[in-house]
Amino acid sequence: MTEPVLDVTGLTKRFPAGGGRFVNAVNGVDLAIRPGETLGMVGESGSGKSTIGRAILRLTDPSDGQVVFDGKDITRIPMGKVRPLRRDMQMVFQDPWSALNPRMRVGDLIAEPMKIHMTLSRSEREDRTEDLARRVHLSTEYLRRNPANLSGGQLQRVCIARAIATNPKLIVLDEPTSSLDLSVRAGILELLAEIREQTHAALLFISHDLGTVKLISDRIAVLYLGRVVEEGPAEALFDGPAHPYTQSLLSAHLPADPSVSLHRHVLEGEVPSPINLPTGCAFHSRCPVAVERCRNDDPPSERLSDGHVARCLRIAENGNRIPLKEAT
Repeated sequence: MTEPVLDVTGLTKRFPAGGGRFVNAVNGVDLAIRPGETLGMVGESGSGKSTIGRAILRLTDPSDGQVVFDGKDITRIPMGKVRPLRRDMQMVFQDPWSALNPRMRVGDLIAEPMKIHMTLSRSEREDRTEDLARRVHLSTEYLRRNPANLSGGQLQRVCIARAIATNPKLIVLDEPTSSLDLSVRAGILELLAEIREQTHAALLFISHDLGTVKLISDRIAVLYLGRVVEEGPAEALFDGPAHPYTQSLLSAHLPADPSVSLHRHVLEGEVPSPINLPTGCAFHSRCPVAVERCRNDDPPSERLSDGHVARCLRIAENGNRIPLKEAT
């Protein structure tokens, strides 16, 4: 089996909150992505998705754990040694308007990573910039314009062109379609599928949109309160979610067929404070099937099938399924 491009173990990130307290944003996350594979990451707002993406790329320093990229431990190397790695690890941010310098022409924005990380002549950069524009289905006439003259979907294509300009091995995409309408979103997803096939790059696709994640991902990791509670092949996870949180999350997903009966489970209570993490299973205060030991015992990963694991104490006794009620 191909070795992972990215191998993360025990990743933890804490932010100071004053008074000697900390916001526990990421709590012991393990994940791996192989060349040409897309790992989707889903969870509620504040679950730690974006922080994980930034910590992997060393845009924020991990508090603990290990990040191995392309066989090298990059967790705590000096920032001066991180910069050369930027050629091989890129990020596409959620908001293309704030990610691009409004004073630069689109062509210069796409060429900028090549100028920094590659030894190309000016004419070679210009040729590659035009090629990249065509690859992301952006007319070359836009290369002479400023970002203000492009739509949101066109700007996100510019961001993707920048991200693939240096032929990276890993691309982190942080909610890249959330600010776009549905028709534009579909075009971006098709583009990302093309890019992955052409470049064989590993993709970490961060989103709260379950339908989008299902379409683009080979595997999916479900986050709750900074921890992966379930991970598995996309089809297996959608067809047979094991963790109660995953079940409730997927019950909110609208099927494509409007005639299909909807079954919902609305979670009660609030997400616990990341400053004061609960003992035992972090989900126990909102879980409809929680029992007393869920409050005290940290659930280990239970293997359900090949590559499909979940952290729930009640899987072994088949008590992990939430009774769903048909929506009215």
